[in-house]
Amino acid sequence: MKTINPLATLVKVLDTFSEWTGRTIAWLTLLMVLVTFIVVVMRYVFNIGNIPLQESIIYMHSFVFLLAAGYTLKHDGHVRVDIFYRPMTERGKAIINILGTLLLLLPVSIFILLISWDYVAFSWATLEGSQEAGGIEALFILKTSLIVMPILMILQGIAELLRSILVLTGQGHLLESDPQEHPL
Repeated sequence: MKTINPLATLVKVLDTFSEWTGRTIAWLTLLMVLVTFIVVVMRYVFNIGNIPLQESIIYMHSFVFLLAAGYTLKHDGHVRVDIFYRPMTERGKAIINILGTLLLLLPVSIFILLISWDYVAFSWATLEGSQEAGGIEALFILKTSLIVMPILMILQGIAELLRSILVLTGQGHLLESDPQEHPL
């Protein structure tokens, strides 16, 4: 009989959310390449400019960079100095991850969330649009990613913190995937 641990369940739920978010937002990279190709062909073959298409590339790039940050954290893709971390035991890595999450990741994410709040709120209050004539009139949506990104990082940071706690308490095995489970 399988033991149900609420911490392990929460880690799996948060991981699944980050995985879904990252895989969904990844499709924007394909769209971004296609739109860039269209913009280049329009400009250099037909001598036609299109400001909304050009701005959409900036929007998509921003969304990919900001909204996939939690997914990248889940897959341990952020920059770190592995010279000391890599050879550590699982318990040592868990301690470093707990310290990094509590002292760096969560405080910085909370700071970004708080410092961006008024900036984004003002943008929504004025329904801020493009500074370019004929540009995308939804700059407020782009700026909203400045709030969504730290929220996604906090959620995945909680998952990483709980995962490390489970490792330290000898319950890391509860996070191993069940072959019958298919979250995506």
